[in-house]
Amino acid sequence: MPVSFYMVNIMTTQSKHNFSLEFFPPKTAEGTEKLRATRQQLATLKPEFFSVTFGAGGTTQDGTLSTVLEIQREGLQAAPHLSCIGSTREKIGELLQTYRDNGIKRIVALRGDIPSGMVEVGEFRYANELVEFIRTQHGDWFHIEVAAYPEYHPQAATAQADIANFVHKAKAGADSAITQYFFNPDAYFAFVDEVRAQGVDIPIVPGIMPINNYTQLARFSDACGAEIPRWLRLKLQGLGEDTASIKALGLDVITSLCEKLLAGGAPGLHFYTLNAAPTVTSIWQRLKLS
Repeated sequence: MPVSFYMVNIMTTQSKHNFSLEFFPPKTAEGTEKLRATRQQLATLKPEFFSVTFGAGGTTQDGTLSTVLEIQREGLQAAPHLSCIGSTREKIGELLQTYRDNGIKRIVALRGDIPSGMVEVGEFRYANELVEFIRTQHGDWFHIEVAAYPEYHPQAATAQADIANFVHKAKAGADSAITQYFFNPDAYFAFVDEVRAQGVDIPIVPGIMPINNYTQLARFSDACGAEIPRWLRLKLQGLGEDTASIKALGLDVITSLCEKLLAGGAPGLHFYTLNAAPTVTSIWQRLKLS
């Protein structure tokens, strides 16, 4: 997942596939209204639930809470992303109880990014510790999602170490996983094969990043370690500031990627919407998901 993003995820089930969408909680009144309008448009896709993330080091967690509760009040199912970096067991415990008291049944459990200059990372160092804590405190009340990195986490020492970290999270009690976005389907299938060989059988849903702006995409990818294939970089760079052509190319590339993933056995798709409905809706329609 983009490492510096706050997001909201929608998931629905069709033909045994889970399809999800992700937003970030707004910081301004204008952003709040925009998110409500976007959510209203995407709700026509008949989602099963929405989920909301946070910023680096767990910042905007208050915004995550308020957005999740608003979604619940609208009669929709909501699932917050929860970061353990920079926090304590007491604070995480209080937040989990608040979510449970409000009828929230799903948590996306993440270590979270370590902000620059942070010395104390908190009482949890890794996501598997957070997963274990949730299970110990709340049993099976929460469906727990964790993150997966088909092209490996940018801070991982080795590919093998990153695979081991994922296996630890899954075996600590995770129910399913959502991946960082990628553009090479072979990376996803190879990752799934590797963890399946180590006894992990939870669903691993591919993360999908729509392409609307090359500069923005390159910045996100450099930050989170997602590889933009050379051929795609060159094509996007060659289009310069031609926004319409970039979006058209992006629709073709991402639709093709999604088709290959679903045909290859992926259990669903998770879209990073960047708080906008049109591109995701177009891909959704091309794939005939609704």
